[in-house]
Amino acid sequence: MSALLDLVRPDLRDFAGYKSARSEALRGDVWLNANESAWANPADAQGHSRRYPDPQPPALRARLADVYGVGPDQLLIGRGSDEAIDLLVRALCVPGQDAIVVTPPVFGMYVVCARLQGARIIQVPLVDGDAGLAADLDAIGEAALGQGAKLVFLCSPSNPAGSAIPLDGIVALAGALEGRALVVVDEAYGEFADGASATTLLDAHANVVVLRTLSKAHALAAARIGVVIGDTELIAVLQRCQAPYPVPTPCAELALAGLSDPALAQTRERVAVVRRERERLLYALGGLPGVRRVYPSQGNYLLVRFDDPGRAFRALLSAGVVVRDQRAAPQLGDALRITIGSPEQNDRVIAALDAREQAA
Repeated sequence: MSALLDLVRPDLRDFAGYKSARSEALRGDVWLNANESAWANPADAQGHSRRYPDPQPPALRARLADVYGVGPDQLLIGRGSDEAIDLLVRALCVPGQDAIVVTPPVFGMYVVCARLQGARIIQVPLVDGDAGLAADLDAIGEAALGQGAKLVFLCSPSNPAGSAIPLDGIVALAGALEGRALVVVDEAYGEFADGASATTLLDAHANVVVLRTLSKAHALAAARIGVVIGDTELIAVLQRCQAPYPVPTPCAELALAGLSDPALAQTRERVAVVRRERERLLYALGGLPGVRRVYPSQGNYLLVRFDDPGRAFRALLSAGVVVRDQRAAPQLGDALRITIGSPEQNDRVIAALDAREQAA
């Protein structure tokens, strides 16, 4: 058994999982092995939906692997990044014994999945400095080693902070935790960032895992397509822990079409617009009275501190603009997170906040 599989829960290392009817390599033209309907639903013109989908649609898996520059057997498709997070926690953390490391303020699903699994939660807060809210990798490593963590979740770019983690820092952390913990790099917003993906580290560091999603840059949030990318042995374990038929056929078809060469070209164009608008909004908001600080961001959003965040939130709502209220998050009692919209939408944000000050 490899050192990587030693990190998996002992009771799941040889777990076979559920073998669905569609997972068997059988061929025929009369399918009577899954208790499916022999007739299509009237709402299903093509009649495809009466059949269970392939657990891992081969064409979509191959296309995603090509997009992310990895092998198909290094990648598992699931219901957004959320399912990938849940699978990792369930597969590695023994309830009441093992722990995860998180870096608040950060995406809340890491903690939610840990609590549902009964895993301990170790918090190493982001450090607020001149460059923004940044991960303290030395403190993260010490906490993981000292408190028995199996998983370290690094959100890069971080949501909501917007900061990215340099690859050399991830390499150093992965080396320090080799044989002790997985370093999970959540790149949900990776398309908007400047640096290379942590997938470039996988060949040299088996304990690095990367999460990607089609929900953000690819504009397919409703399709719920996310992937976990990592060592082939780990991917095989996670697939055995996954519920049957995780990828609905309509979602797989939409995702495959959304990853065509023309669609990817449009995605790159949209990302370029977002990056330009991100800089414009950064400077525009930073010049408004009542704005305490705008953090630089590698994502498709900006974290903004206000003298009166409640008033700013209400002013935006009055203008029909809904943003994310971050005031309940650690360290962010005066902050809102504003997604980068179209140029016209961003103009409405600026106008609403400027009008708020003019009316004061």
